[in-house]
Formats: sequence, structure tokens, C-alpha cells
Amino acid sequence: MGVMLDTIGKVIARYLQKEVPGYEPFTPSDPERLRGLIEPGDVLLVEGNNRVSGIIKYLTQSTWSHAALYVGPVDGATEPDGEPHVLIEANIGEGVTSAPLSKYLPYHTRLCRPVGLSYEDRTTVCRYAINRIGFGYDTKNIVDLMRYLIPLPVPQRWRRRMIALGSGDPTKIICSALIAQAFGAVRYPILPKITRGASRQARRDILHIRDSSLYMPRDFDISPYFDIVKPTIVLGFDYTALHWADTTKPSAEVADDDDPFPEGVFETPEASLAPAIVEAAAPTPAAGA
Repeated sequence: MGVMLDTIGKVIARYLQKEVPGYEPFTPSDPERLRGLIEPGDVLLVEGNNRVSGIIKYLTQSTWSHAALYVGPVDGATEPDGEPHVLIEANIGEGVTSAPLSKYLPYHTRLCRPVGLSYEDRTTVCRYAINRIGFGYDTKNIVDLMRYLIPLPVPQRWRRRMIALGSGDPTKIICSALIAQAFGAVRYPILPKITRGASRQARRDILHIRDSSLYMPRDFDISPYFDIVKPTIVLGFDYTALHWADTTKPSAEVADDDDPFPEGVFETPEASLAPAIVEAAAPTPAAGA
């Protein structure tokens, strides 16, 4: 029975990991800037394009479906071309693995950086994740995998409950628990303590997910303790240096030294707040008076 469940779990995992054809990121990463800015301890959020990614994005109402931790070069882990593995991630059917940064360069990504994390704690976070490379993925718990095959619309109030249902190992891996646990090893917060929610039910759900280490990629994006680092602007951004496809040179109004807008063209007379006083016209004398 165990062998059969394991086989079924692997089949479902392979199906969920298949990429959806036709994916094209709206804003792909800048490879050179990203390589120059990313630091150990940074969390890289990814807009994935496989089947499970689409469902995770739907359930969480977020752009991000995957998260990986940047730890720097991992000893003994390189690509055939010599590129080092610098990311630690957990995938369906694979478990905890390392990967090169180039794996996600074609995707829409976001860089989240823990604020004020000391060098020692940053090292501990990275070491925690590296030491878990090889941890397996529990494909026998297929209930956690089968929920992602449900094509029916899910009411918004049930979406987080769908993710938290069962709290099995597969869900924990999908939901970035590995990275959350790594930061938890040094007591670094991800989400703030909930003191007041829009409703009692929503507050109970959020606390349940936090206590169960069922974090989602979007949680690093909305966390008040992670800074969002945008490679395209952090090193300086000059919008005038951009080349637009619909024009090859500045328009006449921009290129002309003379101001195309005369002084006062946009000015409007100030309206008085006091009511206008209209003087009564003198009465016209009667004829023959």
C-alpha cells in the first residue's frame, strides 16, 4: 500500500511541476544588476509558470508562487558549465535542493532583504538551509498534493484554509516553511504579531498558519521586516536614457529651446470665497419727469 501511494504521489508531483506553455514575464529580471546586488540571506521570490504555481498564486492572490534563499556558493554544487549553486529551495517531488541563480533569470522575480540582520545571524540562516539539502519530499501524503488538482473556484475566505488544510510535509515545503524556519532559528520575524484583524475568523486563520510554519512566498513581500530591493533603480535610474520604440528623437516641443507653453497659460484666476457684490443699477427716470 505504501509503495502504491508513493507511486501515485510521484505521478501527481510530476504533473504539477510541468510548465505551462506560452509564459512570458511582464518584467524580466536584469541579470547583471541582480547578480551584483543579491546578498546571502536575501529571499528571491519567483513568479513561476508550472501548474502548481498558478494555483498557489490564485489561492494567495499574489504574483509570487515560489521562494528561494540566496546563500552564496554551495561547496561542491555547480552546473556543468561551472556556475555555482547559490540558492536553496524546496520543490515538489525533489525536496530541498540547491540551484544556480541563472535558473530564475528568465522569470519575473522580487528581491526581499531582511533589515538589520547581523552577519553572524545571516550566516546561521544560510547554514541552516544548506544543512537541509537532501531532505526528502513526502509524496506518500498525497492528500496535500491532490488539493492542488481541484479546478473549482474557491471563495476568498477559504483560500488560506485550503493551503493550511492538513498541514502535511508537502504543504510545508510548498509554502516556504524551510526559509521561515531558517529565519526562525535566529528569531528573525517575518510577519508581525496580529493584534487586531478585520474579522475574528481571518485573525484565527492567519495565526494558525504562522504557528504551523505554513508561510507563503507573498509573506516575505508584505512583511514589514524585509526591504524590497529593485535592481533596476537601486544603483541609479535615468529615465531620459531609455530608448522608446515609438519615437527615435524628442518631439519638437521638447527639442525646441523656446518654451512651448507661454507664461500664464496654465494659470486660472483665483476665485474669491466671499460672495460677489453686485451694485444695483440706478433707476431710469420716468419719461416726462
